[in-house]
Amino acid sequence: MDRYARWNALLEMLTDSGRVSVEEAAERLDVSQATIRRDFDQLAQQQMITRTRGGAVANGVSYDLPLRYKTAKHSAEKQRIGAAAAALVSPGTVVGLNGGTTSTEVARALAVRPDLNTSAEGAQLTVVTNALNIANELLVRSRMKVVVAGGVVRPKSFELVGPLGGALLREVTLDVALLGVDALDPQLGAAAHHEGEAAMNNLMVARAKRVVIIADSSKLGGHAFARICPVERVETLVTDSGAAPELVDAFRAAGVAVICA
Repeated sequence: MDRYARWNALLEMLTDSGRVSVEEAAERLDVSQATIRRDFDQLAQQQMITRTRGGAVANGVSYDLPLRYKTAKHSAEKQRIGAAAAALVSPGTVVGLNGGTTSTEVARALAVRPDLNTSAEGAQLTVVTNALNIANELLVRSRMKVVVAGGVVRPKSFELVGPLGGALLREVTLDVALLGVDALDPQLGAAAHHEGEAAMNNLMVARAKRVVIIADSSKLGGHAFARICPVERVETLVTDSGAAPELVDAFRAAGVAVICA
């Protein structure tokens, strides 16, 4: 297990229990207590936890981990979801894409499709995004037309939020919005932890002809603070094969097409 994977696991432990000792963490992660002490010290320096004698306590922010610490979680599932979602995109369309680890996998899958890159007739795909990392993934890997919404950067997700980005989104039309979410419920719809991100995502939904939610099975049936859109607005859900059958049935009963990658 590499350092970032350990940090992610430690932060999840603290989210669950609020407090973790060095001995408990070392036993659960099968590493030395010295390694855990160094990890705790480094996380405390970044103000992600509070160090205590013999352990650490949560700072109350670990429910919304910085993006760079999330990459190890459900990575195989997210890669399959990314490939399946990218397959729904046709050449010549305008795609909205928000931030997050699953959206990053979608961007990578889009970037390696030769039929979506620039031809003699011009850009074969236009991507509108409010995430700096998504724009970078596409710019360094492909020759697509990339439009970045303005706003204030959220360091945790690299997403741009606020009225500046909203002004741009209100002036464009999207053929499809591919949106990663923090939670998707058959009754409550799609939601995000941060209200600024939810507002930007809601604008993408309003400007899109089709809405596709990309979410691994851990996000299904869950709740988050700020609603993005009702389930009635979602055309398709792309998730992984670990999705609970009763939840898949509930989404389909609500009129959502479900793809289990």
